[in-house]
Amino acid sequence: MGRDPSAALSDSARGVSYALIAALLFGASIPFAKMLLRATAPVTLAGLLYGGSGVGLSVWIALRAAWRPRRQRAGGWRAAELAWLGLAILAGGVIAPALLMSGLRQIPAANASLLLNLEAVFTALLAWCVFRENVDRRILLGMVAIVLGGALLAWPAQFQLRSGALWIAAACASWAIDNNLTRKVSSGDPLQIAALKGLSAGAVNLGLAAHLGLGWPAPALIGGAALLGFAGYGVSLTLFVLALRSLGTARTGAYFATAPFIGAVLSLLVFRHLPTPALALAALLMGLGIWLHLTEHHDHEHAHPHERHTHSHRHDAHHQHEHEFEWDGQEPHDHEHVHEPLTHSHPHYPDIHHRHGH
Repeated sequence: MGRDPSAALSDSARGVSYALIAALLFGASIPFAKMLLRATAPVTLAGLLYGGSGVGLSVWIALRAAWRPRRQRAGGWRAAELAWLGLAILAGGVIAPALLMSGLRQIPAANASLLLNLEAVFTALLAWCVFRENVDRRILLGMVAIVLGGALLAWPAQFQLRSGALWIAAACASWAIDNNLTRKVSSGDPLQIAALKGLSAGAVNLGLAAHLGLGWPAPALIGGAALLGFAGYGVSLTLFVLALRSLGTARTGAYFATAPFIGAVLSLLVFRHLPTPALALAALLMGLGIWLHLTEHHDHEHAHPHERHTHSHRHDAHHQHEHEFEWDGQEPHDHEHVHEPLTHSHPHYPDIHHRHGH
């Protein structure tokens, strides 16, 4: 059975859009978070941002359930999925923020910004070397161009490698583990995944702030930080998970690495600074990287094994099944379904249905 190539390209286009909008939301939060740092400690602000993300998404989930109570959804998390999600939350929501704050206490913020570009590098390396996600020369060069663009923006006039850099690098490695483990559960409800991560990271950072004896900021600042976290962290992470479904980990991480450029451009507007030659060169590098990724063509014969899972889908070539409930014909829809073994050839990407060896 074949598949219309335009369907695969459409899935990829949606994934690219999700990843870039996620980067836009997170990048847009950077200059506003910088403004909030004038009145609160970094660890407290991190807790408020993550906490606002988790609480806001939890409210969204409750409203969704009340608005469409009869919608067919996943019956719950499987034990294996809960294990992967728990490990992802531990790595990215508990360990990584603590490592980041330890590093920020020892090195300047500019140096830390540069080192945070290691997250995209570690994410791609883990995806390719450990989780065996396919990579070709075009994708590798595109990722390198995007990361170099981000590094160029963050490079300070004088860069000194201090002991705190090891903590920052370890935080990036933890987030890379988080990204790759989240890929394992990316077919699940992205709102639930992002909400659990936000609540966990918020609790850890606010607990750390309380342990350090840091006071609470003004109520208006708490509300502003929570709203910023909901958009820049919560909605952004939800879209990131959706992108993982269509693009895989390395490609999603590369697109998301454009966030520093977005943050830098918005910072120019907010703080009324003049653009620099470094910003222009970074734009060229990131544009080149995105172009290399968008023009990727990956097509070969591949086999789909028998599989049972749950995710939002349309009835395309990969989803030809009957329903065990009365279906109103609405697409996309979300329910547990079975994939029968299938061998065919068409353009594809490492989405949730194409995680095979080469």
